[in-house]
Amino acid sequence: MKNEHFLISAPGRTEISGNHTDHQRGCVLAAAVNLETVADVTLNGSNNILVRSDGYPDTVVELDDLNIREEEKNTTAALVRGVAAAFEQLGARIKGFDAEVHSTVLPGSGLSSSAAFEVLMGTICNELFFDRRLSPVEIAQIGQYAENVYFGKPSGLMDQAASSVGGMVYIDFADPDCPQVERIDFDFEKAGHALCIIASGADHADLTDEYAAIPRELKEICAFFGKEVLREVREKDFMAALPTLRGQVPDRAILRAIHFYQENKRVQAQKKALQENDFDTFLRLTTQSGYSSWMYLQNISPAGATQHQEVAVALAMCDTLLKGRGAYRVHGGGFAGTVQAFVPMDMLEEFKTGMERVLGEGSCHVLSIRNEGGVRLS
Repeated sequence: MKNEHFLISAPGRTEISGNHTDHQRGCVLAAAVNLETVADVTLNGSNNILVRSDGYPDTVVELDDLNIREEEKNTTAALVRGVAAAFEQLGARIKGFDAEVHSTVLPGSGLSSSAAFEVLMGTICNELFFDRRLSPVEIAQIGQYAENVYFGKPSGLMDQAASSVGGMVYIDFADPDCPQVERIDFDFEKAGHALCIIASGADHADLTDEYAAIPRELKEICAFFGKEVLREVREKDFMAALPTLRGQVPDRAILRAIHFYQENKRVQAQKKALQENDFDTFLRLTTQSGYSSWMYLQNISPAGATQHQEVAVALAMCDTLLKGRGAYRVHGGGFAGTVQAFVPMDMLEEFKTGMERVLGEGSCHVLSIRNEGGVRLS
């Protein structure tokens, strides 16, 4: 089997709703999209994994040492090593392979190229070295483990789960060891709308602290109640404690908690709306999600930024061009990257032209939902 080729694919993902709810064991709506990361895999007979990616230096990971390496934090090697380590902890015997990787999920696109890569590596290991024993959700959990522990970035499970499972999914993370995943069948095009992801032009570099501050601040509130995550704190108990909480935790933490409680209920209402084919309610709630992210979660611009507010400009352009129709919101982690818009088909050409006139050619991506998650193509 040494020279046999295997073609493995994992999609990017879009967050439909549930902005920063997953790390608090909340609910999300997400979907795999028709942009993918693909690997042509060949067993190489060595004890090394070699990853070649377009435009990046080769990555080599030695399988005889799968311990965490501090110097590898924030690198591709950390993700590869973390995924391989997780499989070996489960009893898999990973063998050396070469992976020629090509991706249409551009880094920094907000479509989670990192999660697609993690799911890609997990699918390779599951297909070739573990007899397909793991479910898509378990592969997603391995990807999250690699990102949290080896790569050094705190994140929830939404990105990896959406990529690994495929289609549009409702995920309830109340039990992080066994999240409830439910497929939602809905066709945005049949509802007369296009799903657009707009690149703001902002740079993700040096924003890890901004992202990490959200769960860190919410953890201060949880500590007040002796809990780990906000899902364990009843909203009415939180509201009753506000007079005492203020002064003990930053006001921004309180506002971010209010966003969580509202957003979590909103996701469940959006799921119901889609299942009942009530697209107008879904759109209204989508715009509310965007307002909540800007007002309460405050993940539109980095703290203190005035010269560069690219995501805010992108949202303002959506508001201007949609003229009260469709819906728009920040997409994913925020601070940089992308915004999401549901655009009426009769406005799509004008919308795309207007966005790209301000944000640059190629900034507005019209996407569709991909039904398959991480998959072996051959």
